[in-house]
Amino acid sequence: MSKIQGVAAALAASACLASPALAQGWEPVKPVTLIIPAGTGGGADQMARFIQGVVQKHNLMKQPLIVINKGGGAGAEGFLEMKASANDPHKIAITLSNLFTTPLGTGSPFNWKDMKPVAMLALDQFVLWVNSETPYKTAKDYVEAVKAGTDRQFKMGGTGSKQEDQIVTAAVELQTDGKKFTYVPYAGGGQVAVQLVGKHVDSTVNNPIEAVAQWRAGQLRPLCIFDAKRSTYTAKVTDKEAWGDIPTCKESGLPVEYQMLRGIFTTKNATPAQVAFYVDLMKKIVATPEWHEFMEKGAFNQTFLSGADYEKWVTEAQSLHADLMKKAGFLATQ
Repeated sequence: MSKIQGVAAALAASACLASPALAQGWEPVKPVTLIIPAGTGGGADQMARFIQGVVQKHNLMKQPLIVINKGGGAGAEGFLEMKASANDPHKIAITLSNLFTTPLGTGSPFNWKDMKPVAMLALDQFVLWVNSETPYKTAKDYVEAVKAGTDRQFKMGGTGSKQEDQIVTAAVELQTDGKKFTYVPYAGGGQVAVQLVGKHVDSTVNNPIEAVAQWRAGQLRPLCIFDAKRSTYTAKVTDKEAWGDIPTCKESGLPVEYQMLRGIFTTKNATPAQVAFYVDLMKKIVATPEWHEFMEKGAFNQTFLSGADYEKWVTEAQSLHADLMKKAGFLATQ
């Protein structure tokens, strides 16, 4: 049995064991709304709609799951709706790093503690991408070009301002001898990839799933992945390369690491039984073969957490983002 199969079997067994007890507890009595605090086409949007499809295909809930994008104000629109719905357990949200960056960078009156943690589904990677028609073959090649150019000559495309893409960009700038990028914000990761294909920007740090179609089509080139280790996925994505063939940025001479949360929260006043229902639901989802195919397609780090472990991770991630954004000068109070 492979490691992935073993994890799937364990989660499936856990879900089955939990189901009888939960059947006697709480379950939704009306449609559940899954809020995406981001635009369409990006990683969070794709994952949320995939979850919706898995729930429907395997009949995992008696009530329908309705997916809604509320990405205004760098996701503040979605988070504030969750905050205002504290007493409605029929709302859940899929989160990304704007869970931390939006309130820190905009001063929006929201904190992750205004919701109730359910489960971490995975950690999403970031990749440094360039147009395949450019001469850059490695991250070092590109960084050297930025160093040799004029300040803000090179354009970095990303999702939103003072969000995770710009935070990664700021970290890269620390390695470019003081040269800054002209950062160009877009509404979602899908649009970012299209802009790089059209050569409207020189590079992006899109998540794998946001640019995989363009990579497979030969339009984009991945230079490095912002993780401590290479991806574990070895199946070929293009004719010649797998996710595991992409070097880490550190081994490419660009010592920068960053990963993003893909997690589920429900409303603040949800009861333990209501939270348990959603944890059980997420365990069932991640135990499906479709989920594992989705994870490999997007080169996700498959880390599942719930309960105290998940809350501990979120607490530490909040502190990390506050530190990164302070160094970059992105805090609303700076």
